[in-house]
Amino acid sequence: MPPSRGRHLLRLWAGLALTVAAAAPVRAACTDAIGPKVDWTGCSKRQLLLSGNDLSGAVMTRAILTSTDFRKSRFVGARLNEADVTFARFDDSDLTGADLTKVVGWQTSFRGATLAKALMPTAQMSRATFTDARMPEVNLSKAELNRSDFAGADLTGADLSKAELSRVNFTRAKLAGVDFGFSNLARARFEGADLAGAKMGGAYLFLTQFDDADLSQVTGLKQEQIDISCGSTGTRLPAGLKAPRSWPCGDED
Repeated sequence: MPPSRGRHLLRLWAGLALTVAAAAPVRAACTDAIGPKVDWTGCSKRQLLLSGNDLSGAVMTRAILTSTDFRKSRFVGARLNEADVTFARFDDSDLTGADLTKVVGWQTSFRGATLAKALMPTAQMSRATFTDARMPEVNLSKAELNRSDFAGADLTGADLSKAELSRVNFTRAKLAGVDFGFSNLARARFEGADLAGAKMGGAYLFLTQFDDADLSQVTGLKQEQIDISCGSTGTRLPAGLKAPRSWPCGDED
């Protein structure tokens, strides 16, 4: 083979190798130290004590984070989409703008956490705890949150449309402007909640507890929805709607 042709083939092979290397996906290093922008994609980080850390911009897509303690940590802009956070604790953590799309969790705790403008559509988080959490404009559309606790949480302007919210506790929550459109709110509780401007068009309100709640500024409500819900003499309804004879419902299972 002439030397010039050999050099030409070497250059071609070198160029091809660089192209392949550039196109190959960058793999997460599961042994990388915890810190901002760490990439733990698909990594198993279960049953660890990781509270008080800065994980801003971290990537934990499809990571297994079950039973891990992240209390008082920063996840600003982090990606936890499709992660498993069952029994994990994010109490008092900052998850502002975090992406938790399709996150899976059972009894996960976000007590006192900040989730402002976080993305959580289609999340599956039954029996989760969000008490006193700050969650303005969070996106929880089509999420499954049955039996979760949002007592005292700030969900102002949040999107909970088409969500599964059966037996969810919203007592004393700030729900001004929240979109509950076509969500399942069967047996949910709203005692003492701020519902000014909330949207409930098409929501399923079977035995939903509105005792002493102010629904006068809720939009989209129809009489047939009110007729299957529960209220008290202190419940205020939008103009044109009236309390059914079944009120008060008494103790319902």
